[in-house]
Amino acid sequence: MAYMAARFVVKESDRAKLEDWVRARTISKELALRAQIILASAGGEGPRALARRLRVSPNTVCVWRGRYRHEGLAGLRSRPKPGRPQRISEAKERAIVTATLRPPKTTTHWSAARLAKAVQVSSASVHRIWQKHGLQPHRVETFKFSKDPEFDAKMADIVGLHLDPPERALVLSVDEKSQIQALNRTQPILPLRPGLPARMTHDYQRNGTTSLFAALDVASGKVHGRCYAHHTHELDSTKFSGRVAAICPRPLVGRVPPRGGGSRARSLGRSIRRSAFAASRSSPAGA
Repeated sequence: MAYMAARFVVKESDRAKLEDWVRARTISKELALRAQIILASAGGEGPRALARRLRVSPNTVCVWRGRYRHEGLAGLRSRPKPGRPQRISEAKERAIVTATLRPPKTTTHWSAARLAKAVQVSSASVHRIWQKHGLQPHRVETFKFSKDPEFDAKMADIVGLHLDPPERALVLSVDEKSQIQALNRTQPILPLRPGLPARMTHDYQRNGTTSLFAALDVASGKVHGRCYAHHTHELDSTKFSGRVAAICPRPLVGRVPPRGGGSRARSLGRSIRRSAFAASRSSPAGA
């Protein structure tokens, strides 16, 4: 005689609650999965087929079916986990976060050990709370406010040049980077590790430093660059401006200064405009 599995029955009142759990967006994934297991089991789906469809083990399906059969909806909720109960209250945690945001009197920032001693908890607890709230007292970032009274007008001009450039204009973002290490290598250097020195390939070669001049075509994203072995700013900027003006297909060249907009950027921009004007004078009419 063939064995007939007992039918899995769900109360109508529980069915409505389970369907709400499946549709809810604010409920945990675990509870929604358990509700799907119970509803599918009530619909006649077997444990193995259900496990394959939901990508869980058959044992998981059987566990939650048994929990619901003996305890109802309450059995689908997670039980308290064994182990030592939480010893740091929410008020204590808020106090640790508040103390972290206020610098100590004798040093620039808190360390985990120093703050733990001040609030009378373990260093591991302080570190865990810092990780939870994304606090990193040892890290510092810098910012700078412009003192230029015409900064707003200049910023508006630059943003407008990006968004709506003049007709037939070529907008370039120009910058200079000096003292770049000129390395010849086939693989990056392997960093220092405990018990091992820094390692490099046999063909690693240092070629001193170089200066990079670059102009970004804002419209196309193309970069015009040139490296110079010896850093003589005025001469290098004149050479680079002539190179850029010779490559540009249009006679009008607009310049977007780099961050900082210092005297070097202004000098380089003037050189490019002079070269562009000379190129436009030598180009055919209507080019």
